[in-house]
Amino acid sequence: MGKPTGFLEYSREVPQRRPVLERLEDWNEVYIPFSEEKAKTQSARCMDCGIPFCHTGCPLNNVIPHWNDLIYKDRWKEAIRVLHSTNNFPEFTGTVCPALCESSCVLGINESPVSVKAIERSIIEYAFQHGWITPESPKKRTEKTVAVVGSGPSGLAAAQQLNRAGHRVTVYEKNAHIGGLLRYGVPDFKFEKNVLNRRIEQLQEEGIVFITKKNVGVDISAQELRRSYDAILLCGGTEASRDLKVPGRGLKGINFAMEFLPQQNRRIAGEKTDPEKDLFATGKRVIVIGGGDTGADCLGTSLRQKAASVHQFEIMPKPPLERALSTPWPLWPLKLRTESSHEEGGIREWGLATTKFEGNANGIVTKLHAIRVGPPPDFHPVAGTEFSLDADLVILAMGFSGPAQNGLLDELGVALDTPSTVSTDKEFMSTVPGIFSAGDMRRGQSLVVWAISEGRNAARCIDKYLMGASSLPS
Repeated sequence: MGKPTGFLEYSREVPQRRPVLERLEDWNEVYIPFSEEKAKTQSARCMDCGIPFCHTGCPLNNVIPHWNDLIYKDRWKEAIRVLHSTNNFPEFTGTVCPALCESSCVLGINESPVSVKAIERSIIEYAFQHGWITPESPKKRTEKTVAVVGSGPSGLAAAQQLNRAGHRVTVYEKNAHIGGLLRYGVPDFKFEKNVLNRRIEQLQEEGIVFITKKNVGVDISAQELRRSYDAILLCGGTEASRDLKVPGRGLKGINFAMEFLPQQNRRIAGEKTDPEKDLFATGKRVIVIGGGDTGADCLGTSLRQKAASVHQFEIMPKPPLERALSTPWPLWPLKLRTESSHEEGGIREWGLATTKFEGNANGIVTKLHAIRVGPPPDFHPVAGTEFSLDADLVILAMGFSGPAQNGLLDELGVALDTPSTVSTDKEFMSTVPGIFSAGDMRRGQSLVVWAISEGRNAARCIDKYLMGASSLPS
């Protein structure tokens, strides 16, 4: 260990957020980067714990104590090599991952855990600044071809791994630009797209072919793909939003989060949007239904668009301020989390269920009716707690039910585990030989860190399928 007594000497620090009034006037990232010295100091808190639970707490099995020790010793180039050995895109996880590793940090049993996420981001940014992130093209080609459908983190991770194994990889994306929900679903104030763009440039230089504006199953048939490639990997994101089936749902002004958030991302990127479908919170009384990360993203976006007011409702009860007894270490803790958007304004409430919407003569929503409810699983209504709230824009951010349905899965003939997730064996192969799946399309709505892990593992299985064996790491 770099400093065995570091955890006794230093307190936990995380990157600071820019002042609220400043960041509400732009779409730039809210966090101020760590200095090198601060990252080194925080890495010194990593203790000689014997069994580092952070390894298994992270879906990528990142060897966290190793790179903490390396940067404490000012060996940054070795640190990025260790970090990249398990994670293709640490700048993604170091920005948007909820840091599952920190919840299982041994120091976290009775102290604040090591600031793993901030240190990870510091390592990759240092590496980019010093020009260490360069294309790594394969020394020879196998002439095997693989199509990756979907360019989110699972598809990109799989594509990079397969390309480095020497296969010819083509990634298909239905949108105008690569990145999936990372590009179109996550606001720029949470994840600036230059972070994504520089990595895509590297992948292109390594030899990966990207084809945009091609919706497989619509613009190009699944059968054409099967004829053209030796293997296909399905990595579509979960874009089918969970709906709220209550009276008045059909009124205008009630929209899904994935109708609202991507529009703003497209505007920032200079992409054209349909004026007839444009959604703005400006001057409106906004209600966001859903208390998770997507709901918080809608809150922050509405505030930057200068909404008149924003309420965020969640049906679950308010979590405790500290780790709940039901989720002891090293489990992911049930506790109240305050995102940057929650600092910026709006009213946040728990234990509420929407009962109906009311509209005007033009069919536009004007009011939401709700009632307070008890805890899960029954969510019994609490008598006498009914209320209504004026609304001009309602955003449904209650999660996702699965990938978008465009006929692709039916055309391929793959079996499903649920109405929308692809059934696979332990080798990530579907019920149709040569067709694989990874990420949200296989496991359902999940985290970026799980998507990268899935992509890496699927790539190893595809390489093994094509070549009989694989030297790719999982």
